[in-house]
Amino acid sequence: MTFFCEKRKAEVNSVLIFVYDIYKNNALSFWDFYFYYAIIMLMKAKLRRLKYKFRHDFLTVENVVLIIAIVLCLVWTYQSVVAMSRNWELSEKLSAKRKELELATLEVETAELQNQYYASEEYQELLARKNLDKQLPGEHLVVMPENSEAAKNKHKETEETKVESRKSDQSNFEKWMMYLFPKY
Repeated sequence: MTFFCEKRKAEVNSVLIFVYDIYKNNALSFWDFYFYYAIIMLMKAKLRRLKYKFRHDFLTVENVVLIIAIVLCLVWTYQSVVAMSRNWELSEKLSAKRKELELATLEVETAELQNQYYASEEYQELLARKNLDKQLPGEHLVVMPENSEAAKNKHKETEETKVESRKSDQSNFEKWMMYLFPKY
């Protein structure tokens, strides 16, 4: 504010010098000069009052402490939001890594189980039956006709009706609970 007041004071003084120069060159009458001089003096007084009011009313210890407290609260709030967003991003990355780890362990377990299955006698027997047309004594091959379209679609219709009946049996509250808290 001091810089503003000093700048304003310099402007007022330059206007006063300009008006006085015009008066000396007889471009203004005495009364015009007096009128402009009075306006400039009023502006100087107003500027002094504004400067005094700023120093004594606004720059009190309480106001300075209040401004510092507000600034600190704003900085603290901003830093809290930044920290929370960073924590959220890190937790998302962590959960993604955990899911990848779980998927990899499941793939390893699946591969181990497949290796055990391929090494088992049941698989060896099935492979011999399929590729080498081998069979156990007393077994006979039975060839069945293909299913009709009605037989193929029979189970699909029942599944759809089960889902529809299950949805209609739920109350509105249960539907909202399923929407807000889905069970995976």
